[in-house]
Amino acid sequence: MLQLAAQIQEAVASIRQHWNRPARVGIILGTGLGTLAEQIDVEASIEYDTIPHFLRSTATSHRGRLVCGLLGGVSVVAMEGRFHAYEGADLKRVTLPVRVMKALGADLLIVTNACGGMNPNYAAGDIMLIDDHINLMGGNPLVGINDDRLGPRFPDMARPYDPELIDKALEIARRENFAAHKGVFVAVLGPNLETRAEYRFLRTIGADVVGMSTVPEVIVAVHCGLRVLGCSIISDMCLPDALKPVNVEEIIATANAAEPKLRKIILGILAHEASR
Repeated sequence: MLQLAAQIQEAVASIRQHWNRPARVGIILGTGLGTLAEQIDVEASIEYDTIPHFLRSTATSHRGRLVCGLLGGVSVVAMEGRFHAYEGADLKRVTLPVRVMKALGADLLIVTNACGGMNPNYAAGDIMLIDDHINLMGGNPLVGINDDRLGPRFPDMARPYDPELIDKALEIARRENFAAHKGVFVAVLGPNLETRAEYRFLRTIGADVVGMSTVPEVIVAVHCGLRVLGCSIISDMCLPDALKPVNVEEIIATANAAEPKLRKIILGILAHEASR
């Protein structure tokens, strides 16, 4: 971890050649959710492979660029596509962009994903606000010698997701009249989807949805002192007694169709932040 501080500064210096406005909010856009970036009043668009120490996104539907500008009048830096551990990268590199967002000035991270729903009260296309998570990825981005300049050795994870922002997001969903839940996200390594027995196990230990991202980024966000709002779009239902083979194109289509709901939540949260 001791080399991270220099890597962060090199990445920030590169980004500052294109965009010099202080960021206020960082946004990570997951599978099928990149169209939100089209709502940004773009001041800079930077391909990942031109930023030092950034990985190249290989996941389906992940554009692979950093979009900087104004959204709802708030200065944002958005990842249009994220990195995943299943792509073969070390978790420190997967989560480096979160630290870069912090160094650019952000104090809030909004992280989104498409996930599989295991709670039978949910439905494909619903939104879930992440209230808590379970890390079953078999790794942690904080492993190694801690750099106290970046965060504490043992960050507290009692409330990784900001309760005030969760309540505000649920209020926005009620006002806009669409289904939104509060629940537990479990992260697995992937890239294969789960067996019926695994879905039963994950549900038994308290998870409402399952995905292959988000948790490493949130761990790092907490480590470096960012507030976090986590939003999941349920792209398919994973009920073991009624399980059907998954079609990736259908998952992306469901996430795309639900994106306007997510957009309303994010714009509402940004309006809330602008008024603080």
